[in-house]
Amino acid sequence: MEWLKRLGEAIDYIEDNLDKDISYDDAARIACCSTYYFQRIFSYVAGISLSEYIRRRKMTQAAFELQRTDSKVLEVALKYGYSSPTSFNRAFQNVNGITPMAAKNIGCTLRAYPSIQFSVKVQGGSAMSYHIEKKEEIRIIGIRTPLAEEAEENMKNIPDFWKRVKQENQVLEIAKYSNANPKGILGVSVYNNPQDIYYYIAVPSDAPVPEGFAEYTIPAAMWVVFENDGLFKDDVQNVFRRFLTEFLPFSGYEYAEQPDVELYPSFEGQAPKGHSEVWIAIKKRKAEL
Repeated sequence: MEWLKRLGEAIDYIEDNLDKDISYDDAARIACCSTYYFQRIFSYVAGISLSEYIRRRKMTQAAFELQRTDSKVLEVALKYGYSSPTSFNRAFQNVNGITPMAAKNIGCTLRAYPSIQFSVKVQGGSAMSYHIEKKEEIRIIGIRTPLAEEAEENMKNIPDFWKRVKQENQVLEIAKYSNANPKGILGVSVYNNPQDIYYYIAVPSDAPVPEGFAEYTIPAAMWVVFENDGLFKDDVQNVFRRFLTEFLPFSGYEYAEQPDVELYPSFEGQAPKGHSEVWIAIKKRKAEL
């Protein structure tokens, strides 16, 4: 439950600074995680990217202000961080469906996006199949693509990378070098620093690194391993959301901020579904060490 409290405090910081500069770094510090992981966690838990949430909240507050005060559109735009009337007009219309000037008319229809409140909701749901396992380091080789620090961009970048790799039959080429456990194709998200973020499609191997390939060593860690059957993309995203909202608050563990690992069967062509695993590194909460 403690991590949900910290996440709520980060949201409180954002709400208190909608008309000021909002620092992703400060919000992440309040949530006790890195900026990169804070954005990832937020997207999975809230179902919306952090940048989009902030934009919606700013434009909701801007609409309230335009209707209840005599403030000019430019004054409101500047208050909420838009130095260009054009960019403010575009952002406002994207959220509210009408121009800021039209919003001053009583009777117009606007869209209000309330502040997110994080809480644990008791509800019926399907069981989560998981086990906790300590694994030694695993050397992998394969191909990789750079990722953006803003997690929402990677929601598109990673599927596009998989699509390109499969279309070029590179999955089969990668699979040839698999000679260690676990068997299968791995998708590995690695964050070292803002300039060193990569997603690997690779296999465990002790073979020399072929030309055009890259290697990485997944560190030894304690992992919670979720097994799932179904659509790969949908299930991976769903597993992360359920890990953060259903498993983590009550498990006695914390997110260890290590590489996240997806394990897929070796396949040829466009295999959209099947048995897969998601590994998320965890550590015991400090109070329980």
